[in-house]
Amino acid sequence: MAAPTSNWRTDGARLWDSLMAMAQIGPGLRGGNNRQTLTDADREGRLLFQNWCEQAGLTLGVDAMGTMFARREGTDPQALPVMLGSHLDTQPTGGKFDGVLGVLGALEVVRTLNDLGIRTRHPIEVVNWTNEEGTRFAPAMVASAVHAGVMTLNDAYASEDAAGLTLGAELERIGFKGDEPVGTRRAHAYFELHIEQGPILEAEDTLIGVVTHGQGTRWLEITLTGRDAHTGSTPMPRRLNAGLGAARITELVDEVAWAHAPLGVGAVGQLNLTPNSRNIIAGKAVFTVDIRHPELAALDAMADAIRAGAEQIAADMGLGISLAVVNSFDPVPFDELLVGRVRAAAESLGYSHRDIVSGAGHDACWMAKVAPSAMIFCPCVDGLSHNEDETITPEWAKAGADVLLHATLATAQVV
Repeated sequence: MAAPTSNWRTDGARLWDSLMAMAQIGPGLRGGNNRQTLTDADREGRLLFQNWCEQAGLTLGVDAMGTMFARREGTDPQALPVMLGSHLDTQPTGGKFDGVLGVLGALEVVRTLNDLGIRTRHPIEVVNWTNEEGTRFAPAMVASAVHAGVMTLNDAYASEDAAGLTLGAELERIGFKGDEPVGTRRAHAYFELHIEQGPILEAEDTLIGVVTHGQGTRWLEITLTGRDAHTGSTPMPRRLNAGLGAARITELVDEVAWAHAPLGVGAVGQLNLTPNSRNIIAGKAVFTVDIRHPELAALDAMADAIRAGAEQIAADMGLGISLAVVNSFDPVPFDELLVGRVRAAAESLGYSHRDIVSGAGHDACWMAKVAPSAMIFCPCVDGLSHNEDETITPEWAKAGADVLLHATLATAQVV
């Protein structure tokens, strides 16, 4: 078995050209992308990706969730594939690189292996997961969730967008409802290259993030019930102000997050007041709390503190309260062996690197339930993502792809 050499590098210019070509499909309003899942733009992006895969000599399979698997055969027909991938769908006002770098970086790895005439014992499959963003059809990371067995295919198909169209019908409409049963493709390992979507790597002038964990998440929906009343004629002691209660709980969430910093984070992201009139004290407030931490005990402690504190605030103010957990995602520790290979690849290539925790959810988080998985981060300017101003440099993209190449070769076994 041949040992990979640090002279083996991806073609950064080719990768960048591919990223820019994909960005022409589903352009945004000011330089980014609007290529939401299962739209005509998504179909066009998929067809371009399919064409590139065929040019690279890969065979394409599509499962019943529309996930695309482009396979480069290994020398051992019994060996399970090393999967590399991410997603091509975007937010409505998304950037050019979120998800796309992981798919096209994986394709660049295969193209580089072809250029160098390198064979591997394990097959390599480049994966484009359907509906990672969850912006059109909730929840996010749907296809990988079905693949991992944590969501049923029927539930995924039944998800509706704002227009009442279902995921299943739209998947069929764009011609990407495949014949393969979901989850039947087993993996030897899974790697996902992604932009950080945060500011740490750029701020520290570090090229590579070695992702050790995916953050756990709790989304809480809190409803406070007070009493609608005139803002001008209701004395202060007689008010049951749900809006004020929401403000105090918002401050509580911030205090709890700071108490668990730097790894713990939290905020109120959505707030609806009823009746939402400028001269009526809000009689009802419904709002969501998003808290995250990479350690399960700390995440649960944050949730417990917010629940107890919110109930006490409501009681002190004479407000009714109900609290529901609307999303719960436990922290994900990535495979130590694969994480070590990512770290070793960065070191052998001479790229600066640091361990990092993913603050966002990714398909790798669900894949970790069914196969050893790991992630590679590259910086993004100002940590900005889910925004049309999201950007990276060609050098950052190439460094991430180089690390992906070497981690893949260490796992797929050069022959």
